[in-house]
Amino acid sequence: MKAHSSCSVRGRARALRRVAELLESGHVWVVDADIEAFFDTIDHSLMMSDVEKVVSDGAVLDLVARMLKQRVLDEMKLWTPELGTPQGAVISPLLANIYLHPVDVALGDGGFEFVRYADDLVILCRSEDEARRALEALQRAMAERKLKLHPEKTRLVDASQPGGFDFLGYHFECGRRSPRKKSLAKLRDNVRARTRRTNGHSLERIIESLNPVLRGWFQYFKHSYFQVFAPLDSWVRMRLPSILRKRRGGHGAGRGLSNIRWPNAFFAELGLFTMTTAWVAARRSR
Repeated sequence: MKAHSSCSVRGRARALRRVAELLESGHVWVVDADIEAFFDTIDHSLMMSDVEKVVSDGAVLDLVARMLKQRVLDEMKLWTPELGTPQGAVISPLLANIYLHPVDVALGDGGFEFVRYADDLVILCRSEDEARRALEALQRAMAERKLKLHPEKTRLVDASQPGGFDFLGYHFECGRRSPRKKSLAKLRDNVRARTRRTNGHSLERIIESLNPVLRGWFQYFKHSYFQVFAPLDSWVRMRLPSILRKRRGGHGAGRGLSNIRWPNAFFAELGLFTMTTAWVAARRSR
């Protein structure tokens, strides 16, 4: 049996790094798996059996059992769930790892390279034939856990070709990493909320509010290719002059003469975080 890596990785950064390593080593055929309604369909008896294998404290077992049976208010009616775990609960990711551990073992025993973070899972293979065998093994392992793969969202992908796949907020395609469309949209919505033209705060205060959003987003997506960041920087700098133009009775977006009146250096002096500058600095530090 060939060597394999059992990667139910605890950290997002390590999970993403492992995916990149496997792609670079030629594992470009990907089983992009989606578990249908995972947190809603976890079998309580299987879950408790799994927990009992690693926990012997009766009080803890009782707490887990009561959490699984926690009553739910839905449309003004209380009911007790027979399946699933509460989404958003602190313990939910831990229970997901415990419940999916047998799936990890099955994939590892089959010699497949895979990366899993909670219920997000990709299997990376060297050929289409291997990927098809990996999908069959995954389907069998999921059935034993009383889970199903989503028939439309689960697919085989050749990541060396246009199209690619998403994993933990990133999009992988043709040897490049970039933020997936939803990640970009979420950032833009967040920036828009802080840079409305009717914002009454000083420009310095607006930039103070904006910087943690930009810095935090960049910190997670800094491994994207360089061309991702310049358009975002330009878009942010376009929104800020729009606020200034509004205050002076002007209309429209901050383009044209606004770029002369308020150049990039103007916002740099006010401390606006710039992703392109941060990307270059991060590359140099490596």
